[in-house]
Amino acid sequence: MDIKNNIKEFKSFLSDKSCRLVAVSKTKPNDLIQEAYNEGIRIFGENKVQELSDKYEVLPKDIEWHMIGHLQRNKVKYIAPFVSLIHSVDSLRLLKEIDKQGQKNDIVISCLLQIHIAKEETKFGLSEEELIELIESEEVAEMKNIKVVGLMGMATFTEKESQIREEFQSLKSLFDTMKEKSLPDNVEMAELSMGMSGDYEIAVEEGSTLIRVGSAIFGARNYAN
Repeated sequence: MDIKNNIKEFKSFLSDKSCRLVAVSKTKPNDLIQEAYNEGIRIFGENKVQELSDKYEVLPKDIEWHMIGHLQRNKVKYIAPFVSLIHSVDSLRLLKEIDKQGQKNDIVISCLLQIHIAKEETKFGLSEEELIELIESEEVAEMKNIKVVGLMGMATFTEKESQIREEFQSLKSLFDTMKEKSLPDNVEMAELSMGMSGDYEIAVEEGSTLIRVGSAIFGARNYAN
């Protein structure tokens, strides 16, 4: 797998677009991550807390680590001190725990609210109604140690491009609708995280600001780890 060339192609693809690349490094060894880092990548995404913590300890400290996987409340404390962005907040209870850990560390933790846009039941995420209810709640408005900076979603895993596009369009539409609302001080709609290795081009066309790409950079996932 030619990591250097793959990154060069992504940089070229994104050069005239207002979208950034999150290199998804889950299951990848540190030497491959270091190789991507040497090519100028600074944002890496992980989906397991233990793996993320281990990599943070040994890899360069100017890496922006993003938590992109489903996050359990009892594991927030392990990544709270250093995580740059949590993409996968899907409940008020999780947001409360992130706020609590932010308070303990005297920092404000940036988060994205995960929206369920796929036709698959296996995906996590809030419905539009749950999103609005959460953002308008007094509990969220009172949180001092979180900053909701946008939304995240995962499209259905399908070959049907029209369905993927429709799902991304629905998320972008919701994002734009929320932008127009009067939001609490700790909520803004700045980032829209959508698009992965198989559908990032459609996501960028539909307004993504963060694409989460793993196998198109590093090769197929290594399930042995």
